[in-house]
Amino acid sequence: MSTVLVANRGEIAVRVVRAAKEAGLRSIAVYADPDADAPHVRLADEAYALDGTTPGESYLDIAKLLEIAERAGADAVHPGYGFLSESSEFARAVIDAGLVWIGPDPEAIELLGDKARARALAAEVGAPLVPGTNDPVQDAEEVVAFADAHGLPVAIKAVHGGGGRGMRVVRDRAHIAEAYESAVSEAVTAFGRGDCLVERFLDRPRHIEAQVLGDRHGRVAVLGTRDCSLQRRNQKLVEEAPAPFIDDDLRARIHTAAADICAAAHYVGAGTVEFLLGADGTLSFLEVNTRLQVEHPVTEAVTGVDLVQEQFRIAAGEPMRVPDEVQVFGHAIEFRINAEDPALGFLPTPGTIERFDAPAGQGVRLDAGFEAGQTIPGSFDSLLAKLVVWGRDREEALARSRRALDEFEIGGVATVLPFDRYVVTDPAFTASEGEFAVHTRWIEEECPADFAAAEPVPSPGQTPLLRVPVEIDGRRVQLGLPAALLARLGTSSDGAAPEDNAGGGEETESDPGAVPAPFNGRLSAWKADDGAEVSEGETVAVIEAMKMEVPVKAPRAGTLRRNAEAGEDLVAGQVLGTVEES
Repeated sequence: MSTVLVANRGEIAVRVVRAAKEAGLRSIAVYADPDADAPHVRLADEAYALDGTTPGESYLDIAKLLEIAERAGADAVHPGYGFLSESSEFARAVIDAGLVWIGPDPEAIELLGDKARARALAAEVGAPLVPGTNDPVQDAEEVVAFADAHGLPVAIKAVHGGGGRGMRVVRDRAHIAEAYESAVSEAVTAFGRGDCLVERFLDRPRHIEAQVLGDRHGRVAVLGTRDCSLQRRNQKLVEEAPAPFIDDDLRARIHTAAADICAAAHYVGAGTVEFLLGADGTLSFLEVNTRLQVEHPVTEAVTGVDLVQEQFRIAAGEPMRVPDEVQVFGHAIEFRINAEDPALGFLPTPGTIERFDAPAGQGVRLDAGFEAGQTIPGSFDSLLAKLVVWGRDREEALARSRRALDEFEIGGVATVLPFDRYVVTDPAFTASEGEFAVHTRWIEEECPADFAAAEPVPSPGQTPLLRVPVEIDGRRVQLGLPAALLARLGTSSDGAAPEDNAGGGEETESDPGAVPAPFNGRLSAWKADDGAEVSEGETVAVIEAMKMEVPVKAPRAGTLRRNAEAGEDLVAGQVLGTVEES
């Protein structure tokens, strides 16, 4: 193994490129058009264009990735996380092409990526489990029957995929049908399949996980626990290691269950076994993520183990360099720095970063995929960077976090930094005035903070990279230039002066029946027909941006008149339709 194709973008691509350089490996980056000037592209030894603007046209295109691997002379592929990292089809295609797949075997991905089969395996090895279905439910009526038998709340979750997509928690029997339809729809969009399980949902649960490594020499090692309870829309915002405020017996149960599940699956590579811990102390297996996690740096910080380097070694057939008893020292907290506005329910905010002043100092690590001057596209996720802070104990880690977050300044787009600065002072999280009180719904249901809304952000546009035909030494080639660069030069690719696209959407304040787009994104689907009678608060459309789907509600009861088509790109405030009073 000498040359690694990094089949990803953003901060994880930067992370893998740097690890490859330290390991003496060449790195090959790939990029979609909006990422042409991204840091991972510049840091890699070589970079190749994927010629696309959407995930499906770029980072999810297996044929393109394998063709580039062949052109670049790569002999291994690292998928990062997200995109194709948990695709057994991609893993098998890489292996069939004669390349080294830096990840678990396709069979393990298929087994553990199927939540029904993973749940059955967990039951076989005696891992803790709440009541649930081992087979997909066929319709909402089955979910209703399960709720009647086992009680509410229940969780409806996609059999395939992860990251909180295709999951809905239902606390009211009357909302089961809507939640089931929504979970299936999102699962189809995200993973191509709408199969869903249902299980008893633990009330006010903490999200606790165990980092696992397996090699081809028969070893499975558990590198401690993490707490990832601070989430919005079932997606994590803040993670820490080790998981605080759990006793040795519970920690041992988590380690044992994680090791047993992965050993039974003959797991090879880095993976994470996730659990929910109810307020009543009930522990239940949740799922296995067959890849490197976003939050892996906090485990690295407290164990001294470089997980990406271990992935390289394991993929090459070497034994892992991890002791039988992994020692944990100190405490680490990771803050995902997302382009989202906490004042608007963490809605995504694509746009151009005008300022990026990162913190530094003792115990501070920053993994960033963006920098000042770059445009954050709306077609990919909202993660800009990860701030990781280490301390000798949790109190020191929190103190350093407060200092580092105060130093961190990002301008031009709204980010979650205001929430981060707040949460490290809230006793529910710091546990300075009582017990650790956060849980997976704490942000939506109990966080008392009010945040000031960020200034409106102009749309980043849909053509961040323009290809211009040029002649080099008598040979005609296509030269890709960032649109921002052409704008600074005062001309577009056709010689015309650049247009001013900084304006926001249409004015909606004067019309109480207007249905505006809440952020820059794409109209994923209409949920009500043109001319239909709708009630106030009814979902009439779904907007998608940065891998996030948000329902758009009717502002009042009346007749819906649609002004936009499904699939249309929108800017924040643009009127999708109007509800006329009946």
